Amino acid sequence: MIAHSVIAPIIVPAVVAGLVILFARANLAVQRLASLAAIALLIGLSLYNIGLASGGPVPYFLGNWPAPFGIALVLDNLSAMMVLLVAVLAAVVLVYTTATGWDGRGRHFHALFMFQLMGLNGAFLTGDAFNLFVFFEVLLIASYGLMVHGGGAARLRAGVQYVAFNLLGSTLFLFALAVIYSVTGTLNMADLAQKMPLLPEGDAALVRASAVMLLMVFAIKGALVPLQFWLPHTYALSAGPVAALFAVMTKVGAYSVIRFGTLVFTPSLSLTGGLWGDILWIAALASIAVGALGVLAAQRLGMMIGFSIIGSMGALFLAVAQFSPASIAAALYYVLHSTLAAALLFLLADLIAARRGHDDFAQPAPAFAQSGLLGSMFMMAAIAMVGLPPLSGFVGKFMILQALSEHAATAWSAVLLGSLVTMVGFGRAGSALFWRDTGLAPQPAKHPPAQPQAFAAVFMLALGLVALTVLAGPITQWLAQTAQGLLAPAPYIDALTLPKAVP
Repeated sequence: MIAHSVIAPIIVPAVVAGLVILFARANLAVQRLASLAAIALLIGLSLYNIGLASGGPVPYFLGNWPAPFGIALVLDNLSAMMVLLVAVLAAVVLVYTTATGWDGRGRHFHALFMFQLMGLNGAFLTGDAFNLFVFFEVLLIASYGLMVHGGGAARLRAGVQYVAFNLLGSTLFLFALAVIYSVTGTLNMADLAQKMPLLPEGDAALVRASAVMLLMVFAIKGALVPLQFWLPHTYALSAGPVAALFAVMTKVGAYSVIRFGTLVFTPSLSLTGGLWGDILWIAALASIAVGALGVLAAQRLGMMIGFSIIGSMGALFLAVAQFSPASIAAALYYVLHSTLAAALLFLLADLIAARRGHDDFAQPAPAFAQSGLLGSMFMMAAIAMVGLPPLSGFVGKFMILQALSEHAATAWSAVLLGSLVTMVGFGRAGSALFWRDTGLAPQPAKHPPAQPQAFAAVFMLALGLVALTVLAGPITQWLAQTAQGLLAPAPYIDALTLPKAVP
């Protein structure tokens, strides 16, 4: 019996978005209530799906069309984890958004928010490469609308740059899919996993070309150097809660690399060999360096956080590049940590900028409300992002370094030096924001103080980081099992090639 809860995380936000547009366009209170109800339902479904996936991959065939001819979704530990992460992050962001009134500063925020969740969940659940492209496009359209929410010339310019760069990625994606289909006759991921090893050597050039194009697409989504240019300005100029939601967007790229790298373009595939791992290793090292130097050189808080995300993605891809059970488990733990840490920093940046009137380090600002509380929370978030003990960032980076024992010297040097430079950058930012004596008399904030619910959202993210640290043992055990399943994909392949009847 196929569980319809597999497709529900895609259907629920899509239906709610449509209902909001049709019946509640002029009623913000109803929109908020609908979004909160939808996300509460998504959290419940995600928790149920975590338990469902523990018994092995669960397929869902739309219209009961068998793979590879029909549209197939697959729920396994990895996709269930990512859908739950999206639901939790969306709940926190929505609480903050309604508390601060960000959703009322532009039109159709809640509909776009729901479509964004639909795209994210669809990308994590699809078992078909073409439908991954489709959900990427849903993400692109919704994220552009969210990014320019609230208006402004600078935000619009950054949005155009973001769309242009991602449209380039979409074009590459289509080219890659066309090449793959021309040599295999399928785009179903499980079917590709079976057919790729059987291709003749004469198709090696086409397969390698498609593999490189796909990796470029995923590197754009994951902000991997040298394809990271879109991220700092996009995130820095987005509304605070939107940027916090975007913290999970780069993880779509990481997820896609892990999924395809353990299923289709595996290190054991003779036509490509270790091509992905070799490219990822070099690009990840460069991302750590660029991210750290960007944090050190940034003059605005939003830009600094954006560059810190690039550095964190470098550390994540450093682990992914090895495609071993230990490295994949470490990467998945770091996915959870870095998403929560980046979202926490963006919400704090929004609260700080609202009270200072700007987020420029060089421009002085008078003393502002709740500076002590915000300073303490900023220090905690910085410790987490840099990877200092005792929080989950330290646990995640230590796991990554342990998993990279074969490249110990290079990995330790890159990660430790990157962390040191990033720490100096965050220390400089904290000093400029909270401890520099400007000589200016305290003045009323330019914006009214945030509601207590906004601080509650920030505390929830902080508690999430604490929980990741305290529960690191059982979490990493579960992630180790997930990594083992990814690197032994026979159950995943069997689930898609043996369809069951829809009840």
